[in-house]
This record gives sequence, C-alpha cells and structure tokens, in this order.
Amino acid sequence: MTEILEKTERAYEGEHDRPLRGYLGLLSAYGGTVAMAAAAALLAGRRAPDHVGVMDLVLMAACTHKVSRRLAKDPVTSPLRAPFTEYEGQGGPSELQEKPKGAIGELLACPFCLAQWVATGYAAGLVLAPKATRLVGATMTAVAISDWLQLGYAKLMKSAGE
Repeated sequence: MTEILEKTERAYEGEHDRPLRGYLGLLSAYGGTVAMAAAAALLAGRRAPDHVGVMDLVLMAACTHKVSRRLAKDPVTSPLRAPFTEYEGQGGPSELQEKPKGAIGELLACPFCLAQWVATGYAAGLVLAPKATRLVGATMTAVAISDWLQLGYAKLMKSAGE
C-alpha cells in the first residue's frame, strides 16, 4: 500500500514539491474532528437544527472570515504558525506574509483553507453550545466590522490630507 501511495505521489507532483501525504493527514484529521463532534452531539442528546437562520448565517460567515484571517495572518498568532511557516514580511494592514513549510504550513498560512475548519467548528458550536457560539460569533463579527471601519477611516483621512 505504501508503495502505491509513493508512486501516486511522485506521479502527481511531477517537477513540483507538493505535500500530498500531509494533505492526506489533514483530511484525516478533519474527518476525525467532524466524527468526534458528531459523537459528542449524539452523546449529549443534541441534534442539528432543522434550518439555519439568516442571523446565524451572517454571524457564522463574518466570524469565520475574521477568525480564519486572525489565525492565518495576524502578527500576534505568528508563534502558532512559526514552526510551519517562514516570515517573509508585512502583508496587508496589520497582517504578515509567510511562506508555508509543508501541508500544515499551507493550512495555517491560508485564511481560505482555515475557513473550512473554522466554519465547521462554528457549526458544531451551534449544536453543542449555541449561546456561547453566538456570543463568540457576535464578538468576532464586531471585530470584523471594526476592521472595515478602521480601514475606511484611514482611507478618508488620507484623502482629506491630499
């Protein structure tokens, strides 16, 4: 089996260095995490809601956006990424640009990649602890809106000075 996986990996990569085994590990970890959340919900007697309301969807989307960017780009969370990334410099406002090392590095440095994990955690939170999850969602949504206001304010101040 290992020989087949190695052959597939070599054929897939070609001239490129792609951490296919690392991706497989991440997929396995994600599937295991979802299975554990489902088991926890079952043991707690919790069920998924019949529908997700508009406000829950808005909170989930804004919270997922903010938390995934915070984890992937924020200078304060760089110690979490440091073993798996290499600092390259400043990215956007209050954000870092980092070069990933391996599959975990790609996951941790990519807000688009992390969004799936964050949204899944939020969905599990709505089943297991809806009040606390909505509070976290509202908090991170407020932070995301504040970021946009800060950026808008800075742009207005810059244009007023010109």
